[in-house]
Order: sequence, then structure tokens, then C-alpha cells
Amino acid sequence: MRRHLHVACAIIIRNEKILAAQRSESMTLPLKWEFPGGKIEPGEEPDACLARELLEELGISVTIERPLPTATHSYEDFTVTLYPFVCRMAGGEITLHEHKAIVWIEPGRMTELDWAEADLPIIGSFLASHAAGPGGSCQ
Repeated sequence: MRRHLHVACAIIIRNEKILAAQRSESMTLPLKWEFPGGKIEPGEEPDACLARELLEELGISVTIERPLPTATHSYEDFTVTLYPFVCRMAGGEITLHEHKAIVWIEPGRMTELDWAEADLPIIGSFLASHAAGPGGSCQ
């Protein structure tokens, strides 16, 4: 039976830009871009997982604004369900413990990066909700 991972991820907004993280060469899906986060442990709530993972991976804390719809994607050897949250930076300085690189990118340019396939529906959900939110524009 194929593995099914449950992963919390953060769409972090700062100065109207979104944080994208590039996976390192040693990770699954090497050099693909993703929203930072990590695997939800048994009995752990997705928002608690996100807080723990962001502290472990990037050394930051965030304020969660709202969840986005979950998205499930099947890769060749595993399936992943993402639990995305729109967040704002709350504290800390970003330090890369696992990722190769990060970039702050305008929402309208997110599709220019080579994202992990599981993250693509999250981008669509975010852009749709962001455009409909306060200000009516993602620019």
C-alpha cells in the first residue's frame, strides 16, 4: 500500500509577497518549490503541526489568518494531503535548516516557479481567495 502523508503548509504573507521555499537536492522532489510546513504527527492538529514545523525548519513563528481547502495529490510512490493556512510572520528570523533557498514573490508571479505538483491547487485556492479578499486584488 502506498504511503499517504498528511502535511500542514503555510502561505506566509509579508509586505504583500508570499514565501516560497525550494527543496534541497537530498529531499524527495529535489529542487521543487513548495509552501513550508511538514508532516502532521498522529493526534496532532494541523495548525499545531504548522507552528512546530515552521519553528524547526525556518526558525520563525506565524499568526494563522485562515485555512484554505485541503488538497490531495498522488505522486508515483506516495500520496499527500496538504492542509494549507494563510499566515503572517509573527517573529523570528528565517534560517534555512532543510531547504536550499527561499524567495518572497508577488502572488501574481507564483506560477513562474517550478512547484511541487501537490502545491499547485493551493496556489489556485490562494489566488482565488486573495483576489476576492480585502482590496479585491492580489497585486
